[in-house]
Amino acid sequence: MRFPPMEVYGMSRIHGRAPLIDNDATQGRAMNSIQTQASILAVDDDTRSLMALQGLLADMSLRVVTAKSGDEALRCVLKQDFAVILMDARMPGVDGFEAARLIRERERSRHTPIIFLTSAYEDAPSVTRGYEAGAVDYIVKPLRPEVLKSKISVFVNLYRNNAILMQEVRDRMTAEEHLKTSQQSLRALASHLQSVREEEWTRIAREIHDHLAQALTGLKMDLAWITSRLPKGSSPLRAKAQSMSGLIDSTMESMHEIMAQLRPEVLDRLGLAAAIGWQAGEFQRRSGIRCNLSLPQEELTVDRDRSTAVFRILQELLTNVVRHAGATRVDVALRSEPDELLLTVADNGRGLDEEAANSPKSFGLMGVRERVLPFGGRVEISGVRAKGTTVTVALPAAAATQPAAAATQVEPVAKES
Repeated sequence: MRFPPMEVYGMSRIHGRAPLIDNDATQGRAMNSIQTQASILAVDDDTRSLMALQGLLADMSLRVVTAKSGDEALRCVLKQDFAVILMDARMPGVDGFEAARLIRERERSRHTPIIFLTSAYEDAPSVTRGYEAGAVDYIVKPLRPEVLKSKISVFVNLYRNNAILMQEVRDRMTAEEHLKTSQQSLRALASHLQSVREEEWTRIAREIHDHLAQALTGLKMDLAWITSRLPKGSSPLRAKAQSMSGLIDSTMESMHEIMAQLRPEVLDRLGLAAAIGWQAGEFQRRSGIRCNLSLPQEELTVDRDRSTAVFRILQELLTNVVRHAGATRVDVALRSEPDELLLTVADNGRGLDEEAANSPKSFGLMGVRERVLPFGGRVEISGVRAKGTTVTVALPAAAATQPAAAATQVEPVAKES
């Protein structure tokens, strides 16, 4: 169908034109990024009508891409996005209705608005057919320039706003991806540092045992040899020797405590369950807080990394109880399920609310969460004011956590003093 001559719109044929882009000149150039200048697609089988439309839109700062058939229009929408499509309803071959339907079937152009340009004599069924094909509006020829421009402006503004929004979404997704990558890198670094620190502590504990412990043992043996050869009546010297022997004993006791803090020997020799029992006993002895312990009766086989993580988590949780809970009793339970290893620490202290549990200043709990992340584990914290706090730590089982369902026995580690 044909547009009236440009003079009908009050325009000279030699004044202001929107840039006319021949479809042939755009072959092979896929425009995947949002354009700063919005584009519209004008589809009409008559060149003069396309030229008239170009002149009509000259002052709107739009890129006008032209297509002379439905097939050509389909190729255009495959290569770039458009703010709006102006489609002649009646064209030979693939007409406007069929072209609109095919455009709607393509993912990239599914939501592109289509305005049909049609003659005044179009009947109601044809108009209905156009809307069913995906048209958002119908404009009857001869066109009123202010009406067409107004409608195009609405869709162009929507297109630009959507482009800005999509760019913001992409920027945010990129920023979130960078943040996620950064967090993963930091966590990997923290996990590596923890591993290095454990190895260094183990090495230092071994060095203390191999050198300092032997030296102190040799020193005490030499002192005992000297004491046995002191003449009778040398009471001051014997008293001094006994004082020195006591000092050596206390030094050796302090040394063993330091070694246990660096790397408990029981964890490497007897396993996780025995180490937890030892730690519970030490906690009760030092703090005076009653500690009830529940361990599997059967032996657990847990890999070194998980054993270390669970043991350090227990130490951190017991430290929190002493510092913050004001509790008189702590229940520690270790059990193995078919697919995970569970550690539960519950106290009868003040109780920890959700806000405090998630506070960025709760460095102890933050450290607990960071220790389980490399294993894909989880930490659950529940507290009731004046009734206590329960922390459950779950680590997915490696090939090694067993048995599936072991019996447990709850009993105090030691009697209350």
